[in-house]
Amino acid sequence: MDPTEWAALLAMCVAVSFSPGPNTTLSTALAANLGLRRALRFCLAVPVGWAILLVLCGEGLGLLIMGNQALRWLIQMGGVGYMLWLAFKLSRTDQISQLDTSRLDVGFWQGVGLQFLNIKAWMLALTLTGGWVIHANGMPSPNPSQRLAQVVGVGMAFAFCSNFTYACIGSVLRHWLAQGQRLRWFNRSMASVLVVTAVWMLRS
Repeated sequence: MDPTEWAALLAMCVAVSFSPGPNTTLSTALAANLGLRRALRFCLAVPVGWAILLVLCGEGLGLLIMGNQALRWLIQMGGVGYMLWLAFKLSRTDQISQLDTSRLDVGFWQGVGLQFLNIKAWMLALTLTGGWVIHANGMPSPNPSQRLAQVVGVGMAFAFCSNFTYACIGSVLRHWLAQGQRLRWFNRSMASVLVVTAVWMLRS
């Protein structure tokens, strides 16, 4: 890729990765409730899931899904349902000392799978595939495999860095949130963000 393409790709990754969303919200909430070490599994799961999603789109699966209304609907409903379920579990957690980790904990493979339940993630992956992998400056790319590897590498790096940054913020807040009813209102705020995200996914 030439410098202009790299600059555009990096700008998009910064904007998409560091803006609030379901992944960053969960990274913050997991670290605040369970600690940074437990949240790290999710922070690692996000780039792995995202990489698999990009590769699948590069192989043409994304176009198949976006072109099939029934598949789009299933992904949307699955994503909305999962977001609401996580919001419900999060809203029920009031005290760190009384935390049932099985109630809130999101495992590595759950984090990977979450990337496939966001129709916006599929659309973004298709945008990256069409704009930076299949085409180069508006022309068919002579080396799509090499460009896919570059895009996947950049996407994974930004996905990890953004979620780890949010998890660090949650970890820093952990001791402050342990006082009084602060954790209750923090978790309910995070749950509200997940609900809003679910509605946004439903309307997309």
